[in-house]
Amino acid sequence: MAATFRQTRLRRLGNALVLPLARLGLAGRRTHVLTVPGRRTGLPRSTPVQLLFLDGQRWLVAPYGVGDWVRNARAAGTVELRRGRRTERVPVVEVGAREAAPVLREYLRRTPIVRPYFDATTESPLEAFAAEAARHPVFRLGPAQT
Repeated sequence: MAATFRQTRLRRLGNALVLPLARLGLAGRRTHVLTVPGRRTGLPRSTPVQLLFLDGQRWLVAPYGVGDWVRNARAAGTVELRRGRRTERVPVVEVGAREAAPVLREYLRRTPIVRPYFDATTESPLEAFAAEAARHPVFRLGPAQT
């Protein structure tokens, strides 16, 4: 049974520490700051995320489930990604379970810290990851907008 993600004080502190490092480009190659306007207020909301680079495509995965950033990205259709001095605005397209399955499997393989939040394991068949897609949305990132 997969664990349920809870945004605790410790996790908020961790995010608060990672955000400035990611803004400076010092938090790892895959770590970016995702900023998206709030769907109700329109105010910018930022959170650190781990992108997945797979088969020449960039992917954004919600490893902890459908949180505010997922709802905001769905509503906005575009997000801002920042890493170091580079900031880009990119369109996001949520993909279906069939397309999400191999992305989720690879994300799980490359990001061990999120494994407790999945029922599937790195050895599970793609069907198991397709079943996870409803709980862990996957977005394909489009080319940067100018």
